[in-house]
Parts: sequence; structure tokens; C-alpha cells
Amino acid sequence: MFRTTLRQSWLIALGAAFALTMLGTASASPKRGTVDEDALSRAVAFETALTDVAESVSPSVVSIQVEVTRPQNEGLPFFFGSQGRGGIVRGGGSGIILRPDGYILTNNHVVKQASRIEVRLKNGKSFPAKLVGADSATDLAMLKIDARNLPQAEFGSSEKARVGQFVIAIGSPFGLDYTVTTGVLSAKGRGGIGANEIEDYLQTDASINPGNSGGPLVNLQGRVLGINTMIIGRGSGIGFAIPAEIAQRVARQLIENGTVKRAWLGVSFQEITPELAAHFGGNFEGGALINAVVPQGPADNAGLQAGDVITAVGDQKIQEGHDLLRTVLRHGVGERLTLEVRRGNKTKKMLLVTGERPSEDGPQSRQQGAQDNAMLGLALEELTPRLRERFRYEGEGRVFVRGVSPGSDADRAGLRPGDILLQADRQPIRSIADVRAALKDGEVLLYVERDSGRFFQPLTRSK
Repeated sequence: MFRTTLRQSWLIALGAAFALTMLGTASASPKRGTVDEDALSRAVAFETALTDVAESVSPSVVSIQVEVTRPQNEGLPFFFGSQGRGGIVRGGGSGIILRPDGYILTNNHVVKQASRIEVRLKNGKSFPAKLVGADSATDLAMLKIDARNLPQAEFGSSEKARVGQFVIAIGSPFGLDYTVTTGVLSAKGRGGIGANEIEDYLQTDASINPGNSGGPLVNLQGRVLGINTMIIGRGSGIGFAIPAEIAQRVARQLIENGTVKRAWLGVSFQEITPELAAHFGGNFEGGALINAVVPQGPADNAGLQAGDVITAVGDQKIQEGHDLLRTVLRHGVGERLTLEVRRGNKTKKMLLVTGERPSEDGPQSRQQGAQDNAMLGLALEELTPRLRERFRYEGEGRVFVRGVSPGSDADRAGLRPGDILLQADRQPIRSIADVRAALKDGEVLLYVERDSGRFFQPLTRSK
């Protein structure tokens, strides 16, 4: 798409951009207010690089309009960009053309529960779209339109991308089609936000707003590094994108099967703080601390226990919990993995065969929801000291709701992300395992802390 010298051009141009702001104060010219012609040419080269990317990538970006039937006064997600007061409610987002034969990748929250989906191309043509499949765990969905010879997006490697490099976001914020914003790649591997079950985001300060969801975050070679999905706060300069590698793996499965099957260990884990390290065998150079093991799951069958610390998967060292998540997701269902596990003061090798991660997406999994979703739609996380500091929480709660699956029993019970669970069946909750144990019979009485109030909430498996 671009010559290999393009990256060199914009790197050189950075210095020129600063020089231009001085408007001659740094110029070698004796005349005050003149511009260094060499600096100007570099700045123009940088500007040309940006415009070339925008012009090249925009045809593979689409604007998505949806209609959802909603009861009166029922709200829609913030990033949906919705309008209306009930009945037919309209919203929108963005997407990228994945294949020339009409497959389009977008965010699940853009098209979730849509009764009608319309895709508009850069050339102005519009097509009705059907939903091929969705993956709520990563917030991705695949659409299909009846079109041919479409300009497809090209992917780059988010794993090789470097923090600080320039990126460009393209989408339809607030319905303003093909808006281009620029920024840098602020961070990689962001998680613990509580938006989705699987979180391994790219962070950027490129302006992302409602309607950008599903659009591409690209590098200066015009290759997709991620799928823009959400922001924290309006105009705060903190936006997140799903990495290209995750998006491509999910997209392939959605096209082939309509659903996503991914490897699963059957554990929940947390970070090892210095305080925790003293209780689990002393000093650690890294690792993921297992705080709960799913009964009869892959980890349970392999003999892992709560309190074990996974320090490596095969040759891949595990420094923190998100390293474990990323590493496992690179493997398929049914693969044999060799884990390096620290138990007390001893380190051992353990063989584990991955299972299939439970999911509520697709008709088959919905029919088996009671079997696959023992938590009735709750995704929980334990409040580590780091999270307590981030959320400024000083209460006695130890477990909070990280996510609630749409349409699940937990969703119908009114539980929300951010709720803190204090008791299960009138007994204090000390870990996620306490909640899981209380749910074995399919029902539990939860004592919940939300904002500044507390309340009891029964949660029952639907028949």
C-alpha cells in the first residue's frame, strides 16, 4: 500500500512540525518570520502521509445504521449513539470490510438486538446486512451484505506495534461519516476495565466517540492495528481498540461457524501483590495467582488448586494475569499445554488439556446455558489492592461484578457491572469460589453494594 520509506519520512517530519511552530525563530534565514524551506518540505511530507492513509483506508470503512425495538424509556449503551424514545430506536456505528465478497467486521454492541441493519459504503451505496455471528466476550460481530469486489481492509500486527507510534482512527462519530482523527498508541495489553469478558486492549489518545465503535485504528502504513470499541469518559483522550490478532482470530471463526470456540483453563486468577507473595511461597518474578478452580474443568482435572501460581505456559513466561489470558487464547480447544506451576516453595510441571470456554453466543450455547454458565451470566473479579486503589473503594467487599451477559439470569435480576457482592445466602463472600458454591443449586440470595446503598437480590436459574 505504501513505500517502505514512508515511516522514515514521517519520523523526520516530527522535528519539522516543531520547527514550523516557531515560524522562523529557529530558521537559518536572516529575515525574521521566514520559514525554513527544508523543514516545510518535511512537514508537507508528513501531512501527505496522513492524507494518503485516510484516502487509502476510508473506502474499506463502512457506516452502520441499525434499528432496535425497545420498550418506552429503556436506554441503550452509551457507545451505541442512539436516538429515540422507545418503539423503533435508531443508532449507529462503524465497521471494516473484511473480504471483497461482503463480510464486514464491527462491534457486537453496535448491532446487538438489532431488528434491521443497514450498511453504507464510502461511495454512497447502501445495503441491508444480516448478522452472521457475534462474540460477546470480545465485543465483535460479523455482518454480511450482498456485494462483490469491495475494497478490503489490510491488517498489521498489533503485537509488533510500538507504544508512541502514530495511529489514525476512522469512523462515524455522532453520525459524522468518515471522520479521521489522529494520535499515538498510548499503551498495549490494557485490561481490568470491566467492559467485556476478554480484555486485552490497545489504548490510544486518538479521539474516539460514540459511532466510532467498530471502525479501524490504523498505522501510517494504512494497516489495521485494532478495532475501536470504547472510551473512558467523553473527550478524555483515553480510547480502546481490540487488537488485530484477536479480531482476526474471532473473525475467521464467525465466518466459518457463526460462533467462536476458544481455549479455556477453567480458572480465575488475580495479580500477585507483595503482600500476597509473602503468603504464597515468598518472592515472585511474575505469575498469575489462581483464586478459583472450576469443578471438573480442565485445571481441576489436571490437579491445579486455588493458591497455585502459573509462571509459564510452555516456553512463554507469565508475568501477570493478562499474559496468561493472551497465551491461552493463542491455543486451540483440546490442545495439550505444559504449565510451570509454583505451589508453596516448590515449582512443578503440569500437563493440561484445554477445554472450550463457555459462551452464551449462538443458539446452541443459549440452549445449554444452564450447563455452560454456572454463574448465570455473572463475570466476577476479586478486589485486589490495586483495584481498590483504582476504584477508591474502602469497604469490606472482596468480589465485584466485572460483567453481566445480556439476556442472562443475572441481567434479568438487575445486577450490573460494578456491583460489589458482600454476602451469598447470608454468608460473607471472601472469594469468587464462595459465589460459585452458593450457586450450585441454581439459586442464591446476594447482598449487594451499589453506589452508596446496599440491598438483597435473589438470583435464580431460569427454567
